[in-house]
Amino acid sequence: MSRIVIVSNRLPLTIDKKEGALHYYPSAGGLATGLNSLDEQIEKIWIGWPGRAVKSSTEQEEIKKELVDRQLFPVFLNKKEIERYYEGFSNKTIWPHFHYFTQYTTYDNQYWKYYQSVNQRFAEAVIEQLKEDDIVWIHDYQLLLLPALIRQKFPTISIGFFLHIPFPSYEIFRMLPWRKEILEGVLGADLIGFHTYGYMRHFLSAVYRIAGYEHNFGRLTINNRLVNTDVFPMGINYEKYAFPPNVESSLFQQNEDQKLIISIDRLDYTKGIPQRLRAFEQFIQRYPSYRGKATLMLIVVPSRSNVDQYQDLKNEVNTLVGRINGEYGTFDWVPIQYYYRSFSFEDLVAIYQAADIAMITPLRDGMNLVAKEYVASKEKSQKGVLILSEMAGASSELSDALTVNPQDENDIVEKLYLALTMPNQEQAERLQKMQKRLKKFTVSHWAEAFIHELLDLQEGRKKVYTSFLGSKHQYQLLDKYKKAKHALLILDYDGTLMNFHKDINAVSPDEELMSMLTQLTNRSQNKLVINSGRDHTTLDQWVGHLGIDLAAEHGVWLKKGDIWQVNAGMSSNWKKTVRPVLESLVERSPGSFVEEKNHSLAWHYRSIDRDLGAKRVREFRDVLIYLTANLDLQVLEGNKVVEIKNAGVNKGKACLQWLAEKDYDFILAIGDDQTDEDTFKALPDEAFTIKVGDEQTAARFNVQSVAQVRELLRLLCNS
Repeated sequence: MSRIVIVSNRLPLTIDKKEGALHYYPSAGGLATGLNSLDEQIEKIWIGWPGRAVKSSTEQEEIKKELVDRQLFPVFLNKKEIERYYEGFSNKTIWPHFHYFTQYTTYDNQYWKYYQSVNQRFAEAVIEQLKEDDIVWIHDYQLLLLPALIRQKFPTISIGFFLHIPFPSYEIFRMLPWRKEILEGVLGADLIGFHTYGYMRHFLSAVYRIAGYEHNFGRLTINNRLVNTDVFPMGINYEKYAFPPNVESSLFQQNEDQKLIISIDRLDYTKGIPQRLRAFEQFIQRYPSYRGKATLMLIVVPSRSNVDQYQDLKNEVNTLVGRINGEYGTFDWVPIQYYYRSFSFEDLVAIYQAADIAMITPLRDGMNLVAKEYVASKEKSQKGVLILSEMAGASSELSDALTVNPQDENDIVEKLYLALTMPNQEQAERLQKMQKRLKKFTVSHWAEAFIHELLDLQEGRKKVYTSFLGSKHQYQLLDKYKKAKHALLILDYDGTLMNFHKDINAVSPDEELMSMLTQLTNRSQNKLVINSGRDHTTLDQWVGHLGIDLAAEHGVWLKKGDIWQVNAGMSSNWKKTVRPVLESLVERSPGSFVEEKNHSLAWHYRSIDRDLGAKRVREFRDVLIYLTANLDLQVLEGNKVVEIKNAGVNKGKACLQWLAEKDYDFILAIGDDQTDEDTFKALPDEAFTIKVGDEQTAARFNVQSVAQVRELLRLLCNS
């Protein structure tokens, strides 16, 4: 079993210094709980910051020696690094930006430089511990650059990354000056996990629009490497909250006719605390019968008290609580019981159990485990209502909560009234449905699911590599080529010999490609054919002078020697029927265009939004099929292009022209899209057929990129 190397900003413990001695306290956080629950047979080590600045090298060594037996390895940071990497870039740039509070985002190059340097420090600490067969699992927004930094040193190691906060929409994310570097850092991982599908969708959108990588059902190809993105909603330790030891709290002495509403958050502007307080004030104004009968227990856990926005937020909360209590409170009733502190586990569970309603309404939250803890604590009583913000990641799972828009105070008021008047039977039914999910999808399940998928990817990669042109098959290919008396080489052009470009005319062959094609053509045993969807005029202009045989427009035009021939019976009269449909697409899709060839029409949409292009293709696919049904035409969907051409002619049939000429003892065909499948199918089984990309194919082998095709051609030239 592979060893798991866990990397997070903080180690799962707190170090305190009292009277000159260091004391170590384990963390009870959700991440530590989940990872500790993994199979005990799996060896685990954890790398992270120990939570305090340690100047003394002697003290650092003492901490290292103490932690090594616990399989913990500290990364020490000085005060300036903590200030600029952690408090700075992590919490003044990434945190507000990813939570949509761009007005609080600090764009500071010094912060960015420290973020880079500390991520590099983490990389060095991880690399020092790594073995080739380890699995690395990196956590959260403080270490967004780390996957790629580790990948540079360990190209084949398995790396997972999990983001515990939201990933913002492309329109928000693109505002960051360091957006591409951040994406490229995360894309060093093999598996990238998110709490919700929405966060994953935003990430993939940003990757496509900023870094240029397209996904196929959440999978991306990055530098010949497969990267998977997936959704892993984090759970809780259900048993811990559902069946705690007997706990009691004297914080709230409840009468039978009184209702307790709880609100528990860390002090943060993302939590929507002022909006919640104003909504509660509206509630007691609108429903005065609940005065003296409904109390809000507001628990705010101190956080980042040295940051201006947090100080301002605390002052605002203090002011609101004071005003509401002063205006509506009576001798025997305080509307809001306000606690600015943290609570022990025992007190917290007692509060959960006593509460009739939990009001969890963040403006934006990655997951929010408090909502899940509250639901679990109702296992015995089956009484209680959860009011949950639709902006919390947990809302995608807890669909039986009363969901609200946290900015809509009227919505919160009405849902609060609905919760207070909800019959016990309905409360129980809603709780049971949510509890059923929480029991199954615990924090242990979350950790195991992520690791299992990472292991599956590792195994899958090994299986995939059996179809990829590895060194063994490459050796066989080159050996057979060297011995061949008659070799047939059939190469597609776009996406095979040259990468795609938004401008279809900007991919004329470069100097290296021209040199390789010339060398291959000049070998007497070789018959080199470029079999492309390009129009014959462009193809002839680019490579016609090399003496290469050519097939253009998917086999409509053939050139052997110096003469072009067109397939007999080709008609273009159908164009007047189809062209208006394509032109209307161009009008409605700025950036797309129609390419007219002698015997085909192609609509290109590489320069427009990916989703808009896919929408347009869906819209007119049925129209085109209807129009072409009686015209003996074929509709081909390629890479960001839809082409209409005469049926009965394809690249595979074009290949038969050359196969019939001679008995070849070596055949190589390389192509990248659906039109090349006809070529692969037309060739004999022993031919070396290669698909560029990782899609299912009739070809025997795959390579990942044009760069790998070029490398193979170099080897052929040097053989």
